[in-house]
Amino acid sequence: MNIVQTTTFRRAVKKLHKNQKKQLDNAIKTIVENPDIGEAKVGELSGISVYKFKMVKQLTLLAYSYENQTITLTLLALGTHENFYRNLKKSS
Repeated sequence: MNIVQTTTFRRAVKKLHKNQKKQLDNAIKTIVENPDIGEAKVGELSGISVYKFKMVKQLTLLAYSYENQTITLTLLALGTHENFYRNLKKSS
C-alpha cells in the first residue's frame, strides 16, 4: 500500500512527541488493515473518512482518503475536534 502525507498532515506530525507518534503509527496501521474503519463524511467533505482514536488520553481525529484502484492511503489532517472540520474544509 502506498501512503501519502499532505503538507498539513506532515506539519501536525512534526509537533508531536515520541509517545504520540507511536500512537499515531498504531492508528495508521489500523486504517491500513481496514480502510473502511473511519466515518465517511458527506457534503463538502465527501470522499474523506475520519478515524477517531485516543492519543495520550485525548480524542484525536485523523482525516484520510483511500483509493482502492491504486491502493493509496492519503493522510490529510490530524488534530483535536476543536475547529478540525472547519480547517479540513479550508485545506481540501
